[in-house]
Amino acid sequence: MKITKSETKEMVLTLTVNIVNGDYIDKVSKILRDYKKSVVIPGFRKGKTPMGIIEKKYKKPVLVDEVYKIVQESLYKFISDEKIKTLGSPIQIDEEKIDWDNQVDFQIKYQIGLAPNFDLAISKKDKIDFYLIEVDSNMIKKYTDDIAKRYGKMTNVEKSINGDLVYCKINQLDEKGGFLKNGISNDATVSMDHIDAKVKKQFIGVKNGDNLKIDILNAFTNHTDLAAMLKISKNEIDNLKFKMFNFQVTNISRLEPAKLDKELFDKVYASSNIKDIKAFKNKVKTDAEKQFMFESDRMFKNDVVNYLLKKVNLSLPDEFLKKWLIQTSKQPITMDLLNSEYDMYAKGLQWQLIENKILEEFKIQVKEEEVSEYAKKMIISQMQQYGQSKMEDSKLNEIAKNILDNEKEKKKMYDQLYDEKTLAIYKKEFNLKEKTISYDDFIKLASKKNK
Repeated sequence: MKITKSETKEMVLTLTVNIVNGDYIDKVSKILRDYKKSVVIPGFRKGKTPMGIIEKKYKKPVLVDEVYKIVQESLYKFISDEKIKTLGSPIQIDEEKIDWDNQVDFQIKYQIGLAPNFDLAISKKDKIDFYLIEVDSNMIKKYTDDIAKRYGKMTNVEKSINGDLVYCKINQLDEKGGFLKNGISNDATVSMDHIDAKVKKQFIGVKNGDNLKIDILNAFTNHTDLAAMLKISKNEIDNLKFKMFNFQVTNISRLEPAKLDKELFDKVYASSNIKDIKAFKNKVKTDAEKQFMFESDRMFKNDVVNYLLKKVNLSLPDEFLKKWLIQTSKQPITMDLLNSEYDMYAKGLQWQLIENKILEEFKIQVKEEEVSEYAKKMIISQMQQYGQSKMEDSKLNEIAKNILDNEKEKKKMYDQLYDEKTLAIYKKEFNLKEKTISYDDFIKLASKKNK
């Protein structure tokens, strides 16, 4: 058995595998002898079938199978020994020229796509903007108010104002304004935040026992919520003949925000020992800045990807890859469909090559014990969010082990740790130009970048 190589196209290598009779004959002969002992052919006793009949029936498929086993093993060993970096997998060419009935020596050719060789050369000359989202006083007030509402309590009131929940008995009306016979009749809760602005005015200032006639399709534009309220399907809403409903107010509830006092501070930040409103707002600001840092990091990572794709500008064996994608696709794929999606595939492959180079050059690794510690920190963080006390180490280790026994969860944590380590490398190696930006402008910028 001998393999020769030749570069027939740019970034495409042709490997020719030469198989001679001596490479396979002993194995094929043994398999056929074993068949002779075990198979049962009508007209012959077991083990007494003439070898000529065995060969006629089984030799060709056995030969094909054994030759390709030798080819595959030899091919991948050759690629490994020669340290050839490939893309995709080998594609056989000239397959139809093999005469399995008469040939004893075989020459089987494959094409392989070559991965590009390249250097990253990241330095402080590589400048990338890093956007820091400003947490201003209005934002702190909004978050503080949200927390107060979250820990607030509902109280019943006599007269509604904007933001209240209005509980009603609803009845479908006929064309004369009376209750529709066999019409829809339910209890419903009207949230001021989820109704049409004009209709909302009708619900402000109402008291128990008041009646309102409402066009329900104008009042509630979200048909999913409306279907749940009426206890019918979305299709039935689209075909609703009688749209007018009577809403009789049965109760009004108002959310009373929690007071900004020590009791609330301890509920929200149990382990921080916050004593006054100023410290509370500072903590709210710090938490918001941490949360926004995730958004800043995400945009930065996306900018790094686009920057390196443009800088490195990798070439790919496009024609080979398209042929390989067609051959290996689980579903039939047309050339038109492939061409329409190929650029996205190629971009993903280019980034995969660049990212692998980064992991290699900067020796980024994630160890098993790091994943275990990461899982424990995640568990502790979740416990703190729900105000739970510290857990015993044995219990913590048990929960972490159970999580990591799930391969999907384990892979997710590996990926998250790799992301953290590569992000740290980007921040260290690139020249970051920090820019402070409002949250609204950040959203606009992110939307523009994603177009």
